[in-house]
Amino acid sequence: MVRLLFLFSILLTLAASPLHAAGTDVSYTVNGEPFEGYFAAAGDAKGLVLLIHDWDGLTDYERQRADMLAKLGYDVFAADLFGAGVRPTKVEDKRQHTGELYKDRERMRALIRGALAEAQRQGGDVGNAVTMGYCFGGAAVLEFARSGAALKGFATFHGGLGTPQGQDYRAVAGPVAVYHGSADAAVTLEDFAALAAALEENGIPHEMTTYGGAPHAFTVFGSDRYRAGADEQSWAAFQDFLERVLD
Repeated sequence: MVRLLFLFSILLTLAASPLHAAGTDVSYTVNGEPFEGYFAAAGDAKGLVLLIHDWDGLTDYERQRADMLAKLGYDVFAADLFGAGVRPTKVEDKRQHTGELYKDRERMRALIRGALAEAQRQGGDVGNAVTMGYCFGGAAVLEFARSGAALKGFATFHGGLGTPQGQDYRAVAGPVAVYHGSADAAVTLEDFAALAAALEENGIPHEMTTYGGAPHAFTVFGSDRYRAGADEQSWAAFQDFLERVLD
């Protein structure tokens, strides 16, 4: 176990290096609007992962995670839901861009569908795919799941877990995995429990894990919120999830 954790720490260190890159930036359009995603190809891939960014927009963090997954044998398309060149750095701007999508759920869904279509154009197998996301991206993943998207699975890391009024989980097509910090002040354990109850009520296969002492954004390298133990455990759990749900 000690050796495995040591090797994992080396992998994280390499992934966090700006010199570590396996993929390429991809310009694409959705309904005539320009976006810029990132595609990391694995070669003889075990499946496709559609990765959705947090409220910073698509940054080097998502590229690093995409590269890590590509090295594990998965094609990865990191989507852009904000638009080409829109990478907010101020909190008020982040709230503006995420707030606009929270208010327009149909647009959020359309942008995710557009990213998935681009992933297919890049060579990803959308018939053998899951989607995963961080923070805002986790909320977007659940939005896409509720839309009835025909994917093999849906995973969220410290994501928003609330269900908008008028929505439910009856149409979800695949299992849901949730990795959540028990010390998350932004998304509470009450939110976590409510989601578990909703999934159970609708018979949706799910696995939901909390990590003690882990705050919001516990997977973000270099952040004062980063918690190595929770990151390592959730990453290992996600790899196991991918192995089970993808063909």
